[in-house]
Parts: sequence; C-alpha cells; structure tokens
Amino acid sequence: MPEFYPSISEAVGAAMQHNIRLAYGGKAPGSDTPPRVRHLPHPSADPYSVPGMIARLTETATPHEVAGIIEEVNGALGALPQLTELVAAAADWTRARLTFESPHHNPTFETWTRLAAATGMLRDV
Repeated sequence: MPEFYPSISEAVGAAMQHNIRLAYGGKAPGSDTPPRVRHLPHPSADPYSVPGMIARLTETATPHEVAGIIEEVNGALGALPQLTELVAAAADWTRARLTFESPHHNPTFETWTRLAAATGMLRDV
C-alpha cells in the first residue's frame, strides 16, 4: 500500500534510507524495518503546501495572486530569506573557487554570475 509524505524532506530522507539499505544488501545499519514504496501527494491535494503553491504559479496567474503566494511562503515558512541566504552562500562558495586559466570557457565563472544575479533578484523580491 503506497504511503504519503507530508513534506519533501521526509520523502528525501526515506529515499536516502532506501539507498542505504540497498548498499548494505537490503538492511541498513541499525534498522529492522523493510523498505516501502512511498508517494508524494499531488500538489492539488494541498494548495498551501510548497508543491501546491508552485502549481498555483501558472502563466495565467495574476500579479496579485503571485504576490499572495510569495507572501504565504514567506510568512508561513520564512523561506524567502533562507533561500536568499542559501543562494548567496552558494555564490560565495563558487566565487572562492574561481580560476581564470581558460578565459574562453569558464563554467565556474558562469555559475558564479548566475548565482550572484539570482541573489540580487531574491533580495529585490
């Protein structure tokens, strides 16, 4: 019987446990429960969950609806400041690894510029 997770983090944790069990021949260290198949609920099942809010962000959504969704996410989860910090930290991490050995092809520099731009956009929001 399929089981549902209330959050993505729990689903990811269960998937990681499943992979650990596979690596140890079907039994994870310190775990006696067998792996089970689990499914995430459809976004329409809860329109106020993060997947549900993402599903509500369609091309036909009005600016007022989009602003409301962003306020819901930011107010309920405090996600926007945390996401901004995460992207900024990723940009800092990438910047620390910049090298200019190949000026014509520098994927690290391209990644850093995109992360820095995303950080700026998130701060503007």
